[in-house]
Amino acid sequence: MNFFRTALLLAGMTGLFMAIGYLLGGSGGMIIAFVVALGMNVFSYWNSDKMVLRMHNAQEVDARSAPEYYEIVQKLAAEAQLPMPKVYVINSEQPNAFATGRNPQNAAVAASTGLLNRLTYEEVAGVMAHELAHIKNYDILTMTVTATLAGAVSMLANFALFFGGGRDREGGGLGIIGTIALMILAPLAASVVQMAISRTREYEADKVGAQICGQPIWLASALAKIANAAGRTVNVTAEQNPATAHMFIINPLSGQKMDNLFSTHPDTQNRIDALQVLQAEWYGGDGPLKVSDGGTLGTNQRRQQVEDDGPWGSTPSGNRDEPEGPWG
Repeated sequence: MNFFRTALLLAGMTGLFMAIGYLLGGSGGMIIAFVVALGMNVFSYWNSDKMVLRMHNAQEVDARSAPEYYEIVQKLAAEAQLPMPKVYVINSEQPNAFATGRNPQNAAVAASTGLLNRLTYEEVAGVMAHELAHIKNYDILTMTVTATLAGAVSMLANFALFFGGGRDREGGGLGIIGTIALMILAPLAASVVQMAISRTREYEADKVGAQICGQPIWLASALAKIANAAGRTVNVTAEQNPATAHMFIINPLSGQKMDNLFSTHPDTQNRIDALQVLQAEWYGGDGPLKVSDGGTLGTNQRRQQVEDDGPWGSTPSGNRDEPEGPWG
């Protein structure tokens, strides 16, 4: 299904690209845009992950340079029955993370220094389990390709002014008003596609990630902390490359908190609530966890359990059907 959606997305983005080309240069512009779109589709399929990592100045790490972080990803990948992805660190104070790649065999996960410094071992595990869920669900191909193509559509629309407003099929041109409208509507259309595919997938990745790590409350706690800190920290590279915003676990851009069509992510509190429902179903639940709380691991009893059973805790037997995590 995800391959079909990716193909549909590529076709839709190609059509949008051609429409912009037609508005800018008539039939000739449409043909040129079609050729460029085909080239970009091929390029983005094979290289979009490298482009995204480069955009955010991500640096690859290993078991020696980042032992705890690497160990977390290694344990979770084994539990999810996934190949070990490449592991990257982004030098950013904003706590955030994303996954990229065209398939599980060619995947990478990246976490910011702000996330690794602010979260507990368990909370980082919850976040990375979410990112591995995107890999397991093959979301990364669609999300990564979309980031590349949406950015290209935005750039093409911005060229409109330099083409003198373009020419319509009658040769009359769009005029300055039409050109400005094109510059606004074309990136907006690309962004709507981005948003539509990203928001529902975040909920699913939260659920699958909870199954991988075995503790929904770890991700819920991480989301509460991340949401608080992310809103107070500017992610410069994300602001410069807004087409990649949907790839992050929390919206890295400023000024978007509403759970509506124009947000790249679901409302964080809604995600926390859904994860707490899972926690209640599996373990009997914890008290309400709000974004304003800053995040915890749950009740004192749960924290004591973590202290007794080691950094990964344990999974109560017989309470749920999902497979136990690597620490269970």
